[in-house]
Formats: sequence, C-alpha cells, structure tokens
Amino acid sequence: MGETENRPSIDKSTEPDYIKAKTGKTPADFKELVEKKGLLRPGVKAMEIVTWLKEGFGLGHGHAMAIVHALKEADSPPVSVDERIDDHFSGGRSGWRATYDNLLKKVGKFGEGVSISPTDTYLSILKGGKKFAVVQATSNRLDIGIKLKGV
Repeated sequence: MGETENRPSIDKSTEPDYIKAKTGKTPADFKELVEKKGLLRPGVKAMEIVTWLKEGFGLGHGHAMAIVHALKEADSPPVSVDERIDDHFSGGRSGWRATYDNLLKKVGKFGEGVSISPTDTYLSILKGGKKFAVVQATSNRLDIGIKLKGV
C-alpha cells in the first residue's frame, strides 16, 4: 500500500476467529467434516455446503460462505491481501485506484483499529473488527456504502 501514515491496516480476516468462537471449529476442522459428509466431491454446489453449515452450526450466510471460500482456496496458491486489493483496481477499474487510496488516507484518521478486508467482489472497511463501509469499483463508477446505525 506504500505510504503507511494515516492508513488503515489490512485485516488478515477475523472470520476464522469468530467462526471458532461460535462453533469451536477451525477451518481445518470444517474441511475434514465437509470431506466426511461428501460435500467436496465434484458437482456439489456451494449452496449445499452453505445450507449445511447454517443449519448444522448456526452460522450466518456470510460466515458460511467464508468457509466455502476457504475450502475452495485450500489447494490454490495463497494470494496476498495486497494482491487481492490490486485485483479490485485492475483493468478498466484502474482509474479508481487514486480515489481509493485518497479515501484510505482519510479513513486512516479514524484512529487505531481501522482495517481493510478484501472479498472477491468488494473491499470491507472495518473499525474494531466491525464493518462500517464497503467499496466496490466498476469501470465507470466507485461505489462506497456506509453503514449508519438506525438508517
């Protein structure tokens, strides 16, 4: 990310910690359970696994999808968080990178505990581990969604 002054940290994902606290299981435990259940065989849709995780472990949709994502990537080479952020601003979306970097400088002034957590489709901005905004770039616009309590 270059310059670090007033920049949020990059969240290495607190989801595994939350999932373990809620279920007592690590991503590796879930991989073993999903394999035993036969849900990693070819042709099994992600939603079958998500439904099983939600019903069997009381996970919400987002956390169940995070596990499915982790299972899919388990055999892939790791991609750094910076590379995932760069992917959001590749190709036709590259023109939005300077705007995003400027936004990060401003958000970094919110103090300690501000972090960025990339997903496949958007970038979450968190404060103290709680999402307060999302950023999503397309070739012709940059969407910024801000969570306002009660709105």
